Amino acid sequence: MKATLILVGALTLASGAQAFNQETHKRIAIDAVRYMQRHAGTTNFAKLQAGLARAGYTLEQFAEQLGQGAYDVDDFADTYLCGAITGDCQLAPVWGLGKGLVNYTSYWHFQNHTQGPDVHGNPYGGYNYSKLTVSGDIDKLAAAWLVGDHLDDGKGGMKGLFSDGSKYDSYGLTERNYRQGGSSSPSQYADFEKIPFQPIDNLGQYWWSQFLARPSVQTLGFVMHTTDLLQPHHTWTTSALNHTGWETWVKDYYDREALNDDALVGAALASFTPLAPTATDIRPLLRQGGALSYARGGVVLSSTDHNDRRTVGRIVVPHAIAMVVHLLNRAAERL
Repeated sequence: MKATLILVGALTLASGAQAFNQETHKRIAIDAVRYMQRHAGTTNFAKLQAGLARAGYTLEQFAEQLGQGAYDVDDFADTYLCGAITGDCQLAPVWGLGKGLVNYTSYWHFQNHTQGPDVHGNPYGGYNYSKLTVSGDIDKLAAAWLVGDHLDDGKGGMKGLFSDGSKYDSYGLTERNYRQGGSSSPSQYADFEKIPFQPIDNLGQYWWSQFLARPSVQTLGFVMHTTDLLQPHHTWTTSALNHTGWETWVKDYYDREALNDDALVGAALASFTPLAPTATDIRPLLRQGGALSYARGGVVLSSTDHNDRRTVGRIVVPHAIAMVVHLLNRAAERL
């Protein structure tokens, strides 16, 4: 009971470890659309607007739904972890205050720049507790609580000691979608503390391929959740180390510190190598965003000083908006 209470308290402080706050994800996407409107001469806004008109969307409707899609990814009910003993499978911790604060889908939202290629063949892996370089209390407590737990791989797959409590084939559905040409086996997902989750650029690539196949604002919005790559905790890769405090600071000071300043966004746009008008793989662009936050944002893992956070915020948020603009410039060619 004592260990459980300690874990609940820590997870309460973690508040879900969802990188940018969901409202921040939405705001970044909306601000990217507004930037394009204000800078129609240097972006693909005319094609974007024409495509929206053909589809019957106003710009305001598009921006709102795009932002909502970016928001919604943290709420996906697509990742169940199953108990090593009970076999029972859950979307999130079920104990006391922990329920609802951590959604296991968040473990697909990292790109580890502290390590090289992963076992799947990705140039950067995702969350993998055994490969963490800067783990903190939340990482360690989660690994202790989930030790030996496996990713739900459907009925007849991996089991707990007492039962096969499969509720959703997360390996056969979610992991398959996010594999994106790499290799995987169920055995790699048998013990939480060793699970090599797929990186967030593969998540973005999956939803981008869905958008290309059948364009919708929702799937395009899901792609925009990849602005997690501009959150340093998600490229240094930890659920702890001031993760929630930083997330809250960005939300609280987004306007007060003008983190979406047009001049900063314009400069950030120039720092990316744009996607080709016919690009089908967006991961090179996404990895540029990840490299930027890893190289220039690490101080927020150790410092809560307002000036440190302001310095990093005025780098990573404009680059997040700029990354979305580049994605929208390419998307406009498909609408």
